[in-house]
Amino acid sequence: MREKNNNKKRKGGRTPKSDPSIHRHVFRLTDTENAKLLSLFETSGIPNKAKFITSLLFSKEMKTIKIDKGTVDFYMRLTSFHSQFRSVGVNYNQIVKLLYRHFSEKKAAAFLYKLEKQTAEMAAICQKIIQITEEFDAKYLKKQP
Repeated sequence: MREKNNNKKRKGGRTPKSDPSIHRHVFRLTDTENAKLLSLFETSGIPNKAKFITSLLFSKEMKTIKIDKGTVDFYMRLTSFHSQFRSVGVNYNQIVKLLYRHFSEKKAAAFLYKLEKQTAEMAAICQKIIQITEEFDAKYLKKQP
């Protein structure tokens, strides 16, 4: 008996909205206007065209994200190169410790002299990388007024 009473009290469907969107407006666009609207819609990231248009009409803040594949690729390669550079630094420290532990002072100093030359070359390469990165940042990543 209780089951029948409980079933009668419940309604089907979803709960009604407190402020439903019931007003509809229709407008027509040319092909170029439609293409522009669609490109703005795609760059906005808003999943619904109606919400996008209302946000445009009522001047709500719009966020557009433009992803440049070249910049992302450059960033990824620079990140991987940085991790390799750090691993070389760790290996450098380990080599210096091993040289002093297993060789005499004179022999370790000779090996360290060779290692020092390679380190100077690496420092020059690092300076070039920093210069290229700054140029890339100034050219492509800075917002132009």
